[in-house]
Amino acid sequence: MPDKPHARGLEGVIAGETAICSVEQGALIYRGYEIHDLAEHATFEGVAHLLLHGEKPSDAQLKTFRERVAAERPVPAPVIDYLRASKGPLAEGSAVPMDVLRTCVSILANLDAESQSIDHDANLRKAERLLAKIPTIIGHMQRIIDGKDLVEPERGGDPALSHAANLMYLMTGEKPSPEAEKVMDVSLILYAEHDYNASTFASRVIAGTLSDMHGAVTGAIAALKGPLHGGANEAAMEMLKEIREHLDKGGTVRDFMDNAFATKRKLMGFGHRVYKNGDHRAPILHKLGRKMAEAKGADAVKWFEIGEEVQQIMLKDKQIHPNVDFPCGLTYYTMGIPVPQYTPIFVASRITGWAAHIIEQHDNNRLIRPIAQYTGPGPRQWNG
Repeated sequence: MPDKPHARGLEGVIAGETAICSVEQGALIYRGYEIHDLAEHATFEGVAHLLLHGEKPSDAQLKTFRERVAAERPVPAPVIDYLRASKGPLAEGSAVPMDVLRTCVSILANLDAESQSIDHDANLRKAERLLAKIPTIIGHMQRIIDGKDLVEPERGGDPALSHAANLMYLMTGEKPSPEAEKVMDVSLILYAEHDYNASTFASRVIAGTLSDMHGAVTGAIAALKGPLHGGANEAAMEMLKEIREHLDKGGTVRDFMDNAFATKRKLMGFGHRVYKNGDHRAPILHKLGRKMAEAKGADAVKWFEIGEEVQQIMLKDKQIHPNVDFPCGLTYYTMGIPVPQYTPIFVASRITGWAAHIIEQHDNNRLIRPIAQYTGPGPRQWNG
């Protein structure tokens, strides 16, 4: 076949239209609101309402939205049974939290009376239920891994707590400080939406076949798991642990990085397909995380000092900026969150963006079916 114009990884290709989000060199915008404005002035629940329902909520709408979501936090018994059954494989390392979470969403589909409907209003109701239940699943999962009792399973935590605070309460059994709640809330805002990223595009491809909300979200979770996407925050923190061990043995950040460059090691948490001059979200989370580290003491600050030196070397030697996953790893680690739960927490946020895109796809659908450039053998005969 003759060559046809194409882009590896669809880089630079406009694959559709959306009114949900704009990712630009100079700004990240959710339905008209810029990310710095949202991080400073909004709450995650307000942003979730914006993404799902299309507009900033009034105070009354936000109160009602919070109450609806809080009422949906408890998860059905079969989900808890599965989480308990997963403890063994988790301990053996053959199942990871993202796989467990993916399966839990599939179980929820089988227990949702509206699971097969792609009606707009049904999709909104399912989106709110998933928004409510995913943090509960994450919290219960971590408690089971830790061998501890579940936190208020009959209520899915404390309905009086915010989305961010309740997530932390479910995981730890302790209600977070206002400072920790604010940092988590902002991180959820930053992760909520990012136009046609890999997981969102995967969800739209699935929705484009007129498959259901839960199925599309399950596929999105599978896409987000990968270290070139959402799993980068976990991989970035594991790399920083390696660097700190290297320092403890007398090495330096510079010689660790030089070796990484020489061996062509993929350094996670850096670079972005769209942002060439830096990820707008990264400095927001870095500033909040470092402030929290400074309040915790010298050991916590040391992690940020190492991270900042890594960033300086990457920028000087490779002209590559960190993306939001790099400060996320540092910040969540400072907050005491287990590394394998970093990407599931990403899901607790991005479910809003995914659901908004799935609804948008269903409401104005056309099957997503690109073509490929064939590079295989020329014509030949089976019995030739």
